[in-house]
Amino acid sequence: MLRVDHAGEYGANRIYAGQMAVLGRTQSGPIIQNMWDQEKMHLQKFNEILGENRVRPTLLLPLWNVAGFLLGASTALLGKEGAMACTVAVEESISEHYNSQIRALMEEDPERYRELLQLIKEFRDDELEHHDTGLEHDAESCFAGSRAIKGL
Repeated sequence: MLRVDHAGEYGANRIYAGQMAVLGRTQSGPIIQNMWDQEKMHLQKFNEILGENRVRPTLLLPLWNVAGFLLGASTALLGKEGAMACTVAVEESISEHYNSQIRALMEEDPERYRELLQLIKEFRDDELEHHDTGLEHDAESCFAGSRAIKGL
């Protein structure tokens, strides 16, 4: 679970890096930067947790590095709407993933996993905020982008 969450946050960081490479100097730059800053905190926390629990990151990080950046940059090339459609699709998926983890940990032993549950809930709420930010900034006007990304 920790390895998967770390990989997801790493991928999200790379997506935002790609978006910033294309849109960083536009009016959308500060919006994307704000979401990216939160993702950086998520990744840092999962880096700490992996170390504390002696869990190695996924061997696929080099793939996530390239694929995440390319996804972010390519959707940003569609404009702000493409970047926001990407954000909505990715954050929706991550939020659903975190919700399933919350349910599993609650069923297994909520007291034992109290701190992890609190962290995952906090991060899930941040992801939902990013999702809503994407919708507020015209994600739905990029029909082709949102359909293609959901297909991933």
